[in-house]
Amino acid sequence: MTNEEVIAEFYKKLYNAMIEKDNSALSEILDESFVLVHMTGMRQSKDAFIRAVKDGTLNYYSAQHQNIYVKIDDRKAVLTGQSLVNAAVFGGGRHTWRLQLKIGLIKTDGTWKMTEAKASTY
Repeated sequence: MTNEEVIAEFYKKLYNAMIEKDNSALSEILDESFVLVHMTGMRQSKDAFIRAVKDGTLNYYSAQHQNIYVKIDDRKAVLTGQSLVNAAVFGGGRHTWRLQLKIGLIKTDGTWKMTEAKASTY
C-alpha cells in the first residue's frame, strides 16, 4: 500500500472511530499535538475532542466520502477529505453536512499521525 493509500485509509478510519465512539482508534490515529479547528474557529485538543465524541457532545452517524486528496512532502502530508457527514453536534439537531477536513499529518518512526484538522464546508 502506498503512503497516499495509507493516509486515505486513516481518513476513513477517523470517521469510523467517530461513528463508533472508539477512543482507542482515535488515540491511535491522532498525534498528542492534535488540534481540531471547528468551522466556528473553536479549537479542541486531542483529549477534548475524544471526550466530546465519547460523551455525545459530537455525535456522528454516517459519512459518505466523496473526494480524498493527499499531498506528501517527505515526512509531512496534507489530506483534504470531502464527505457527506450525518451528525448532531453541540446539542443541535441531526443534519447532513458537506464537510471538508483539511488534515495535517506527520510520519514518525514509520507511522503516520494526524496533527491538525480544519473543518469547513464545500
